[in-house]
Amino acid sequence: VQLQASGGGLVQAGGSLRLSCAASEFALDFYGIGWFRQAPGKEREWVSCISRSEDSAGYAASVKGRFTISRDSAKNTVYLQMNSLRPEDSAVYYCAANTCSSHAEMYNYWGQGTLVTVSS
Repeated sequence: VQLQASGGGLVQAGGSLRLSCAASEFALDFYGIGWFRQAPGKEREWVSCISRSEDSAGYAASVKGRFTISRDSAKNTVYLQMNSLRPEDSAVYYCAANTCSSHAEMYNYWGQGTLVTVSS
């Protein structure tokens, strides 16, 4: 089971990026998917998650109203649309699969991370 996170890059404050989490060998539709991030010198923090049935999604208070999580079943991909980016959003972003939870230990599978850098 492998997850591939992509879409990171360098963007100016106020800009947007869309991260993708794709999977090979298994269907993401069967899993809740979460996004986490870790900035240098800081602990990993939960960003967002979407339930398997898409009937619920959650966001950390720091990103609520700016980030949107969604699925494209046909592409077997989960997206994290990030708008109004701030320098404090700079981090390595990871996607993870199993459930929709803010607790990292609830996830069984992790992607390799994609770097987001927001310049001021």
